[in-house]
Amino acid sequence: MPLTETRRTAFSRRGFLTALGGLAAAPAFSGSPMAESLLERRAGDDAALFASACKMADGRYGIGLLDDYGTVLARITLPGRGHGIAVSPDRQRFVAFARRPGTFAILVRPFEDVSPAMLVAETGRHFYGHGCFSADGRLLYAVENDFATNRGVIGVYDVSGWPPRRIGEIPSFGIGPHDIALSAGGTTLVVANGGIETHPDTGREKLNLETMQPSVAFIDAATGNLLVRHRLNPALHQLSLRHMALDEKGRAWVGGQYEGPASDAPPLVAVIHQDDVPRTIDVPQPFAGKLRNYIGSVTANGRGDVIATSAPRGGHTLFWSAGSWNFLGAQSIPDGCGVAPADQGSFLISDGNGGVSYVGEPDEPPEVLSRPPGYSWDNHLVAIS
Repeated sequence: MPLTETRRTAFSRRGFLTALGGLAAAPAFSGSPMAESLLERRAGDDAALFASACKMADGRYGIGLLDDYGTVLARITLPGRGHGIAVSPDRQRFVAFARRPGTFAILVRPFEDVSPAMLVAETGRHFYGHGCFSADGRLLYAVENDFATNRGVIGVYDVSGWPPRRIGEIPSFGIGPHDIALSAGGTTLVVANGGIETHPDTGREKLNLETMQPSVAFIDAATGNLLVRHRLNPALHQLSLRHMALDEKGRAWVGGQYEGPASDAPPLVAVIHQDDVPRTIDVPQPFAGKLRNYIGSVTANGRGDVIATSAPRGGHTLFWSAGSWNFLGAQSIPDGCGVAPADQGSFLISDGNGGVSYVGEPDEPPEVLSRPPGYSWDNHLVAIS
């Protein structure tokens, strides 16, 4: 089933609570379920569920599971800081990845009485924080760094059994692959190669800022062969292409993080189609130069016709028409970064101050739904069901 045609899955309270018990028993995660009364506040068995990496009041890192009111239903403790979350096409599993240059990921089946499975990066590899499932849900593709040869790779994991196992890798055809998505037809992997060389020995230090060559690669999922690779104008070679979302026509909307002089005001959003030349979109006034040259997340609404690009360092989330590429408006949300489609047309936005906000229309003020004490939400928010 293509990722763009996922179905809503009935939410089983009993299965969810049972699974949480399994998480709590797992020594690697020390999961902590919330009170059952929180689950009873849900509107029904087909209610929405979201997930985000977070930092908790006690300083530990984890994954928080939320409803569409921003209520934290449960949390899973991680061995380190998390980043992105990949959701299976049937919405029954998700994988949470460590923040770069982490070496762990966890596979969770929240509706079953099964403990999470730990995935550990192969020797000589580390995760970049993102991944995606194959169309049938059998495989997981994880962007990784082959740091000995300074080469981006995509680790391929068989997640049809329990526990999962790594079965190989394919090149990402670039340096620093950060985000990855599967085309609507399920045949093409789209990879945003950020272009930044790093090595675990130097942590998150960026080693090649003068020679960066970011790109977006379209790769045949069946063969691992490169179909096409797009780069921006050479003048923008320091615009690291990091996070992306596919719109209703299959175009990749990619957010940039600029590594050049802070006084520059480059375009921060690019639209890239497999069969067309890339196009960059200028940041509109009055936001030009005020977003600190950093886009943190990119998400399409449920219809795929509106794109949200969050700029947490600039305190704004900007919205664009996928059809006309026009700017639709912006919302001021301090440190707002995680964005997920709340339904076909609206969004939930999480922030580093613990808030979860609802945006119904790009030109309507956001409604703060919750601010659970002690939580700091990380970069990405995803819809689980």
